[in-house]
Amino acid sequence: MKQKILIRNVQIVQKAVFPRCDIYIADGIIQEVAAKIERPADVEIDGSSLTALPGLFDMHVHLRDPGQTHKEDILTGAAAALAGGVTGVACMPNTIPAIDTVETVCYIVGKAKQTGVKVHPVGCITMGLQGETLCDYDALKEAGICAISDDGRPVECAETMRQALQEAYQRNIPVISHCEDLSIIHGGIVNHGVASETLHVKGMDRASEDYITAREIILAATTNTAIHIAHVSTSGSVEIVRQAKAHGVQVTCETCPHYFLMTEEAVLCRDADYRMNPPLRTEEDRKAVLAGVLDGTIDCIVTDHAPHSPEEKADFEHAPNGVIGMETSLAASLKLVHAGLMTLPELVEKMAIRPRQILHLPQVQIAPGENAELTLVDLNYCWTVDPEKMHSKAKNVIWKGKMLQGKAVLTITDGEVRYQDAQYFQSGKE
Repeated sequence: MKQKILIRNVQIVQKAVFPRCDIYIADGIIQEVAAKIERPADVEIDGSSLTALPGLFDMHVHLRDPGQTHKEDILTGAAAALAGGVTGVACMPNTIPAIDTVETVCYIVGKAKQTGVKVHPVGCITMGLQGETLCDYDALKEAGICAISDDGRPVECAETMRQALQEAYQRNIPVISHCEDLSIIHGGIVNHGVASETLHVKGMDRASEDYITAREIILAATTNTAIHIAHVSTSGSVEIVRQAKAHGVQVTCETCPHYFLMTEEAVLCRDADYRMNPPLRTEEDRKAVLAGVLDGTIDCIVTDHAPHSPEEKADFEHAPNGVIGMETSLAASLKLVHAGLMTLPELVEKMAIRPRQILHLPQVQIAPGENAELTLVDLNYCWTVDPEKMHSKAKNVIWKGKMLQGKAVLTITDGEVRYQDAQYFQSGKE
C-alpha cells in the first residue's frame, strides 16, 4: 500500500521558484499542489523550512556491482544516492564483468528494482572495454542501457571511436567519452605540475585530456553525431567544448564539484582520498571550469562517484583513483547558490534536468499527475561531513571534516519516503 503524504508550506523549485504551497501524494502520484490542502495523510511533513526539488539525476557513478562489491554494491550505492537527494543514476561499465552483455545489464536492472532509485546501466563501447570489437548495441539497448561509454579504459583508436559514434547515433544511444590518452598519462597519479613536483611522483599531463576532448569533437563534427565529454577538469577542455558548441557541434559535457571548488593543493597532504582521475588541477583550471559551469558550456554537474575500500586508499602512491560524492554533491554545489553565482533553478537544470535530457530519459516534475519523485532540502542547514556516517560502503569523501550548508533531508520516490535524515528531524529542524 502506497503512503498518503502531505507536505505543508514547502517551496517548490524547478525551472522557476514557486510560492510556498502544499503537496499531496497518494498511490505514488502527486495528486494536488495547492496553497492549502485538507486531505487525510499517513505522513504529514512540515515544509516551512524546506525546499522541494525534482529528484536529482547523477549521470556518472560507479556502483562496482558486479565484481567489486567490497567497495560498493547496487543497494549501498542506491542508499547513498537517496541520502544525497539523487533519485536516478547512470552507472558506468567498468564492472567485473564489464557491462557488455545482456546478462550483466539485466542483473543490474533487476537488483536495482526495489531500491527506490532508477539505476540506468551504461554499456561498454567495446567488448570488455578492450578498445577493439564494438558491442552489440541493439541487444544492450533492448536490455536497458541508457548510453555507452569507455569510462574505465578509454578507446585509444580514433577509427574505433568513429565507428562507435556512427553506430550509436543510428540507434539513438548517447556516447559518453572518458577523455584520456593513456600514452601521455603513462602512470601519472596527480596533476602534472606543482603537485607532482612537490610530491616527487609521476604527473598526469593536461594534454592527455585536452587531446582526446579535441579528437572526440572532431569525430562528432565530421560524422554529424553527438558526443558527451565526461568529467571536464582543464581550462583547455572547457575552451575546446565552448568553441565547438559555438560552431554547432553536437557536444555536451559534465564536471564534478571538486573540479570547480578544489585545486591540486588538496593532494599535497599525501592523502589518497584526494586522488582521482582526472586529478585536481590548478587554480587557473578551477576558475575555467567554474566559468564553464556558469556560462552553460558545461551542461551537467555529476559526481563520478568512485568507491574504494579504506585499505585500498591507505597507500598514497599505489591507491586506486576515485572519490565518492553522491551524498555531498548537492551540498557542495549549493556553494555556488549561496555565493550568488548561480540561481537554484539553474542548479536544478545542471543536476536534474539536463542529465535526463542528454540520456533521453523522462523528466521528473513536481506537478499534479506526475510520479512522486522529489527531494526535500533545507538550504540553510549546516552539517559536518563525517565519513563514518556515509551510506556508501566507501569512506573516501573529499569533504570529510568540512562543514557544508544545505542538505537533502528527505527523499521520496514512487510515492514513498525512501530516505529521512533522522538526526535532522530529531533535532527539531523541520
